[in-house]
Amino acid sequence: MPADPVLIEIVEGTLASVEKEVETAIARTARSPMIRDAHDFRAGIHDVRLRKLTGRSYSALVQPVVRDFPIAEMNPGDVFFHNDVYLSEGGIGHLPDLCVTVPVFHGGEVVAFVQAFGHHDDIGGAVPGSMPSHATSVFEEGLMVPPIKLWDRGVPNRAALTIMTRNSRMPDSLAGDLDAECSACLMGARRLGELFDRYGREAVEACFDAIIAKTTETFRRELLAKIPEGTYVWEDYAEHDGVDEPRLHAQRITLTVDHSAPEPLIIDFTGTSPQAKGPINHAGDYADGVFLKKWLAPILRNLADTPERMAELDVNEGVVPLMKMIFPEKGTLLTPVFPAPTNARTFVILRLLGVLAGVLAKATGGRMPADQETIRYTGVYGTGEDGAPYLMREVLGGGSGGRWYADGEDTIHVVPDSRNIPVEFAESRWPFRVERLGLAVDSGGPGMYRGGLGYDKHIRMLRDASFMSIADRSILSCWGVNGGRAGRPFLVTIEGREMDGLVDDSPVRAGEVIRIRTTGGGGWGCPYDRDPDLVAADVRDGKVSREGAESDYGVVPGPRRRGGQARHHRPANPPPRRTPRQRPLLRPRPRLPPPGQRPPPPGRGPHLTHRALPCAESDEPGYDARVIPLCRRTPTSPCASRPGCISWPRSHGRGPGHPHPGRRPSRGAARPALPPPAPPALARRERPPPRPPHHGAGRPPAERRGGRRVGPGPEAAGARPPQVHGTPAVGTGRPGCRRGRLRVARPGSR
Repeated sequence: MPADPVLIEIVEGTLASVEKEVETAIARTARSPMIRDAHDFRAGIHDVRLRKLTGRSYSALVQPVVRDFPIAEMNPGDVFFHNDVYLSEGGIGHLPDLCVTVPVFHGGEVVAFVQAFGHHDDIGGAVPGSMPSHATSVFEEGLMVPPIKLWDRGVPNRAALTIMTRNSRMPDSLAGDLDAECSACLMGARRLGELFDRYGREAVEACFDAIIAKTTETFRRELLAKIPEGTYVWEDYAEHDGVDEPRLHAQRITLTVDHSAPEPLIIDFTGTSPQAKGPINHAGDYADGVFLKKWLAPILRNLADTPERMAELDVNEGVVPLMKMIFPEKGTLLTPVFPAPTNARTFVILRLLGVLAGVLAKATGGRMPADQETIRYTGVYGTGEDGAPYLMREVLGGGSGGRWYADGEDTIHVVPDSRNIPVEFAESRWPFRVERLGLAVDSGGPGMYRGGLGYDKHIRMLRDASFMSIADRSILSCWGVNGGRAGRPFLVTIEGREMDGLVDDSPVRAGEVIRIRTTGGGGWGCPYDRDPDLVAADVRDGKVSREGAESDYGVVPGPRRRGGQARHHRPANPPPRRTPRQRPLLRPRPRLPPPGQRPPPPGRGPHLTHRALPCAESDEPGYDARVIPLCRRTPTSPCASRPGCISWPRSHGRGPGHPHPGRRPSRGAARPALPPPAPPALARRERPPPRPPHHGAGRPPAERRGGRRVGPGPEAAGARPPQVHGTPAVGTGRPGCRRGRLRVARPGSR
């Protein structure tokens, strides 16, 4: 039956609401930091045909559960559990990802499934955290559980729960997380059952078909149509596997586009390197690559017309019919043979996101974001003051790649809604102190649109411990697009000792500082095409260093200032714009505050302006070859090192020798020559005496009140003494202020 359009909207909204409610319930009732605080988990809703209906995030698969437990034998209150990588049909990447599945019943029959899976603290194995970086077998990585019935008709299987918690170094956290996930999925199943009870199975399933068909048609019409037909190839590399010496492990995609075919995209992984001895393999060649199709499909959304439209596109089962995947023979990074280790499989599946983006960039002329690497695991473990073992593990994000329309985002995570662990919580629970958590300066790749920045985190240990890391891009950087440059790689140092990206138990003594810098995204476009004002803003915001601005972008920032906005000068007739390679590297103009807004308060960052004054001797009309930087301002003394660095209050005109001292020249009028430096005695303006306690009593006659003089001043004698550039504190009524706020003079302004 055809679906009612209004009912489609109701069903689609209900699915999104139930999925969000399940995730909120898990976040509020789980116990481990990875689930409760870092939010490294996901929920999903599937129909009885095993199709994923929600598109807010990726999720695992229901296929392994249905394979081992026929739908006809399921009962209300059943909860299924699994984490076995090689028996998950490709839906589970490594053993710490535990998956819970609950069937939804209507009229005594299964009509849908609610599922949750997430990364848990510890499931056994050779090292705390169940991610041994030097593992050569999956048996070293923890407890493997094929699909089992964890709850039977609402009754928990205590024997199975005891076995799992007994094998974990964090049994209480594991038990609490499993209770939270099972209860949340059972609640979600009740909510979906109410939807079927209200509208009927036939009407709701017709809406399911319409939701999936809409996604298929939208992707085909709005996204795939922008990819020219042809064959394109791109490859990238994982740099080490934790066992062998660092070498390149290739991951290649050959993309064939044929819009007339039933499956317009053919993704061929032939050319991928053989499986690694270490744990960087990913078992993706199961169930015709259904999980990988839904994992890679979000990259296609970058082809949307606008970022707003991209955010509206869901990735559900509707993307599966659009892609065909060709896997190489068994024994590669994507087709490992049991029992090859897989705990660091992010080296492969995250790199595949970048490889697909790279091949699409070749096909579309660069209309894709640059590379990024946004998952790495770092942490410490040891014993606390009470002698109990502890484990702190965190998934720190990195910068995303620059895009064809905007800079990359800073410190993002590929898992939606995931985050770093709050500092206050970490310091109260574990024996260390976080001395810095901020953006890694210069980590983003230079480009016309800069790559996003990674984290810069400093941890000082209060007790002896061991450091662990599972991170790629510690040797190779995230590449740029269309002339953009690579970002900075991942780096960890402990008191000057540089750590490998894959390390299990590096000792850290009490008092030593662990410095972590995560990767920055690649840049998009030539860095010399970037607007100098944007470079100036990056330096002011602490995202780009002054040295980086000069070496990477060709922009020379001025010296830092402590206070308000200085007067600036612009040429009356600026020269025609030249190409970046022909144009001299002019210094950026000042960034003026919007009308009615005060300049930044003192000490808020570098002042990046230089004033270029007109000079007849300049080899370029309108620009002074002797660029005079605006120096630091002090309220009581002029700049002795640069006596010509003087600015003038607005009401004082243009200083000695100006043809119209009391008013500004008209727009387009020729500027006078630079006034000669004033002697220090003339340039100095002493700080006015303090204001008396009662308003108006004892006020000096020459002091301003709201921009108007109330008595005779220096102007009465025909002298207009210059003021050290800048203005004393904004809004105090002292010289240089007008109506309580600073006025910045522009040529031709009134």
